[in-house]
Amino acid sequence: MQLFLDTNVVIDVLANREPFSFSASKLFDLAERGKIKLYISALSFSNIYYILRKTCSQQQMISVFRDLESLVETIDVTKAIIQKALTSDFKDFEDAIQYYTAVTIEGETIVVTRNVKDYRKTDRAVLTPDEVLAKYVATQSPGK
Repeated sequence: MQLFLDTNVVIDVLANREPFSFSASKLFDLAERGKIKLYISALSFSNIYYILRKTCSQQQMISVFRDLESLVETIDVTKAIIQKALTSDFKDFEDAIQYYTAVTIEGETIVVTRNVKDYRKTDRAVLTPDEVLAKYVATQSPGK
């Protein structure tokens, strides 16, 4: 299972935002055990830094980013992605960048976000962390 994580899911884990951090953390646990593959946009690093900079020192953030980078594959944001985002119907420009970054990943990739409603006009599966975990459990059941 390949998952592209929206920035809000990563921040839920790093900032331990309850009640969302539990399910999001489970995704990272599965990735650490090699059960799923996680992707994030390069844009997410700057967004995460901006949100968490008041609660962590520069050194702490760099350490967190090194750990994060070891668990995910970072996808570059390109000029073509920006151009698609600029001409999209997304109401949130950052979500458009995230989505068009996700679609550059080869193979079936699920976009994981808490803001599913922001991704209504897409041709990729968009699920919450809870929905992904339910889907993962269902695929692991005997006979599947």
